[in-house]
Formats: sequence, structure tokens, C-alpha cells
Amino acid sequence: MSVKIGVIGGSGFYQMEGLSDIEEIDLDTPFGKPSDSLILGTIEGKRVVFLPRHGVGHRLLPSEINVRANIYALKSLGVEWIISVSAVGSLKSEIEPRHFVVPDQLYDHTKNRVSTFFGEGLSAHVSLAHPFCPILRELIYEGGTSVGVTTHRGGTYICMEGPAFSTQAESNVYRHLGFDVIGMTAATEAKLAREAEICYATLACSTDYDCWHPDHDNVTAEMILQHLLANVETAKEAAKAIIRRIPDERTGCTCPTALEKSIATNQKSIPDATRRKLDLLIGKYMT
Repeated sequence: MSVKIGVIGGSGFYQMEGLSDIEEIDLDTPFGKPSDSLILGTIEGKRVVFLPRHGVGHRLLPSEINVRANIYALKSLGVEWIISVSAVGSLKSEIEPRHFVVPDQLYDHTKNRVSTFFGEGLSAHVSLAHPFCPILRELIYEGGTSVGVTTHRGGTYICMEGPAFSTQAESNVYRHLGFDVIGMTAATEAKLAREAEICYATLACSTDYDCWHPDHDNVTAEMILQHLLANVETAKEAAKAIIRRIPDERTGCTCPTALEKSIATNQKSIPDATRRKLDLLIGKYMT
């Protein structure tokens, strides 16, 4: 079984309509269980696997999501591309609620996340200068604009710990630093996807102006979900448009070889248990 395209749905995006030949899979991984069952199906003539980031019903806080298990599970199915759909707050007046943003940069402001597969006797350091795959970013931008939504190309996504939203002081600092949108999930996913040599990029759905805006000084989950649910069908249509554009082979980016020169530990020094645990990721580089 092999499927090259994965879609991770964020808040409000718990299922993907239009799939045919559906198969539901419950996987376990060396890092535990993913957020929910993985749904395999065919859409736009391509095999796709869908995973709700927070679990169906939104059961998981951002810091409770087992991102290692999610990325590992997708990798084990053969996934080479991950389209991440997520809700974000806007830190720029021109990024209005219900706009899309395709960020090209990332600032990790989380505090309690596990964001690497490595350790336990194996050290590796991937390059994250460009945290989102440039090829997939462009495909996501094209998909967003094709469904008639104002889509902003580029920008910096600051990833906060949560689950509480920003204080007004924090929001103003983020704006002063030049960040464009704020969310709670992309940093950990981007880092782990890079270690797994998967092309990863985000379709960020603006739901609010955070609390810096004079008309939005009290951001609530209800406000965010109202905007998100109003736009979630458009996000699903955009995801289909993106899937339609994904090529059969990956070229033009370094994501597929991210680990090639990143493993620091001498192979003879890697513990057998760690080598077995991470064989899915490092096996092709082991002799």
C-alpha cells in the first residue's frame, strides 16, 4: 500500500468529502498512536490519505497532538507530500478574516513540544532555513487562488504554545517583529516532516485579527470557529485543486534528501534499538 499525498485537516476540517474507494486504517507507530484513524481514498484521480490533526470532534489541544506519530504514520504509507490546512490569526490588516495565506517562513515560539524523531543515541540536524517546501507552496497558492479566495503568497507564521490565545502585549510584539500570521501547530509539523523527507507546506486560513485589532480585542474560540466554518468548504475545494496539481515525481526541492548530510552520529555508534526504530527514516542511508 502506497499513497503519495497526505492532507492534515485543522480546526473545523475533520473529514474530506468527495473521496471514493475509502479505506479507514488504524495505525500504531514507534511513537504511539496518531491523532485519529487515517482515511485513504481517491480524489481528483489520485490516492490521498486524510488525517484530522485534532482528532474527529477536536479532542486534542495543540500541545497534546502526537505529531511524531502523525508524521511517521503518513511516512509509513508512502506519503511524499503533506498539505497542511490550519486556522491562523492575522497580524496584518491586509490579511483579513477568511483570507488564505501560504507562509514561506516560520518562527517557533512553542515551549513544550517534541519536534524531532532523533535522540536515543542518534544525532541528526536537518536544514530548516526554508521550512516550507517551495514547490508545494506554489501549488497551494495556485489552488487557493483558483477557488476565488484572496490568497497571500508568503509571510512568516509564528507558532505559539497555546492553548490560550495571545495577550494584547504579545500580539503587539509579534506585529512589531514583522510576523504575518499566528497559529499553534505548523512548527512541529514542519520540523518533523523535514526529518521524514516529506514535502510540507501550509494553507493557513485567517479566522481573526488576533487581539491587536481595535475591533478584535477579545478573540474567542466561538469567533474563530464561526469564520473557519464559513470558509471550511472553500478550504476543502482548495485542497482538491492543490491535489490536482501535485506532480507524480518530486523535483526542484531538497526535501527528499534532507537527511542525506544531516546524520552526525557514526553509523557504528548508533544503538541497534534506535536504528530499528528509525529504519523507516534512515534506512536508505545505512550501510
